[in-house]
Order: sequence, then structure tokens, then C-alpha cells
Amino acid sequence: MKVAYLGPAATFTEAALLQLIESGDVWAGGAGAAGAGDTGGSGRGQIERVPVISANAALDGIASGTYDAAVMPIENSLEGGVPATLDALMRVGHARIVAETVVPVRFVLAARPGTALADVQAFGTHPHAEAQTREWMGAHLPDAQFMPAPSTAAAAKQLGAGEAPFQAAVCPELAAHTYGLEVVADDIGTAKNAVTRFILVKPNPQLPTPTGADKTTIVATLATDNAGSLLGLLEQFSARRVNLSRIESRPTGDGLGLYKFSIDISGHVREPRVSEALAGVHRMVRKLQFLGSYPAADGIPVEVDSTSTASSFDDSTAWVRSILG
Repeated sequence: MKVAYLGPAATFTEAALLQLIESGDVWAGGAGAAGAGDTGGSGRGQIERVPVISANAALDGIASGTYDAAVMPIENSLEGGVPATLDALMRVGHARIVAETVVPVRFVLAARPGTALADVQAFGTHPHAEAQTREWMGAHLPDAQFMPAPSTAAAAKQLGAGEAPFQAAVCPELAAHTYGLEVVADDIGTAKNAVTRFILVKPNPQLPTPTGADKTTIVATLATDNAGSLLGLLEQFSARRVNLSRIESRPTGDGLGLYKFSIDISGHVREPRVSEALAGVHRMVRKLQFLGSYPAADGIPVEVDSTSTASSFDDSTAWVRSILG
């Protein structure tokens, strides 16, 4: 099975893929065509890890059949949703999320051997990493210029190859070692408990079985921007006691003030409370995209109100049918 991830090697995304392989979750939703690779997968075939430059490239590869799956970041505990991933998911209709994993985010300042902290006039990294290390950099390298890179590992790779216009890279320790750099400063992130959530996406997979600790992701495009449109959408969930763990707006690209909403729901589409809420939303919006129901990474069971259990929905449906005869 070929699995694309945001490269180059030694990114947090590759670390997420390795976690999914180790847990066996990489096979969720059905295994793709087996391919030659470098990491075994619990006896289910080999997995080839393929670095790509963007979420769009990963999803295009899934659409063309080049890749069987893709891993990409979707949410960071400090910066929120990852716009590039959210936008890429919104434009496709052929892929669904089948699993997620959470990776601790720990940064180092790395440089070529012999480089001192005082030698650093500019540093390269991903914008999210820059935001998460801004406090340390401001205190220790206040005059150093930030130079954006496609990923933290890309900055380390460029620096290690001697092709970078900067003297240091903010990156994972794994990336520093992978590309022959020395750690100048360790654990420079502001939030010591920062994490990034990653998703595993597959083309038209089998729907994972409900576990009781699930998450569902959708994208809703409102029919109009009239007052109350978003409130009406949210009321579909509130009326059925369905919790939303994330909601973010992204522009539709059709004009100012027009937005899509990326939403994470606590629950599985096979649960009546969730499916009925989605049916209500579908009636209200211009477009509703279902991006998948899958086990939540934390494994914590979703608390369901007694009025919203599957049995309560069955009882109410039976009551209505008894009236209709």
C-alpha cells in the first residue's frame, strides 16, 4: 500500500504515519493495493511511505490511483485548523477520513555543525512552527529574520544541503539528525504540551464500525448569508444533543462574505442522533460534504444524553408508527 505524507522525510507528518502503522490504524477502511515499501504492516502487506509537497498533491494522487492513502495535519492545539488541509479536503469528493492520530510537537533550533547561536541572522521553518516558538526566538534571537518553509523538515533539509538563505532551522529533533544538523537549542516551543492532530484519508473506503468514541467530519456550505443561517444549522445539532468539537469557516471563493464551515461532530453517522442531525443540515444548506466517521484518537467514549440514545430514537419512531397504523 502506498501512503503519501507531507514531506520531506522526518516531518511530524511522517511521525504521524509511523504511529498509524504501529497501531495498525493505517489499515482502517480497508487496505489499498499492496506495494513495495520499507515498513511492514502487521502481516497485511507492505507500506511504502511517499513524501509529497502538499495536501493537494496527496489528494490528487489518491484520485489518480497513485496512492492508496494519505496522512496530513488537520488541527494544531495552538494555531487551530490547518488551512491548506481544510481547503484541500473541501474541494474533493472522492476521499474520506478513516482514522486520526495525535503527535506531540517539540521543536529544536538546529544549524550546520560549528554554528553558534550568535551566528544566526535568519531562520527557516513552517509558519505554524514559527508561531509556536516565537516567544523563545524573540527572547534569544530578537533580530533574526523568519523565512517561511513548506515544512519544518524542508527547512532542515535545505539547511543541511547548504542551499538555505538562513543559518538555522526550527524543526523536530529527528529532522535535525536526519539532515546532519546540530541542535543549538532544545525544546524551544512556548507550549510544552502542544500537539497536532493528523488524519488518514482513503478513496471511498469502507465506513469504520462505530466504537462509541467516534468523530464525524463534514463541510457545510450555507445556501445564503442571511441572518440566522448559521444558527439554524447549529440548532440541528443542539436539538439532538450532538456536540461539536470543532467548527471553522473557510471562504468559498465565490465572493466576499461567502463561507463554508468545516465541522467535527462527537459521534458516528450510524448513530441515529447524528444521522438525523445531518439530515436536518442537508435540508438547510446548499451543499453538505461527508468527510468520514472514524474512531477519535483519545478513545474517550462520547457522553450521550438519555434522550438521544439509539433506543430512545427507536422508541419514538415506533410511537409515531403506532399512530400511523
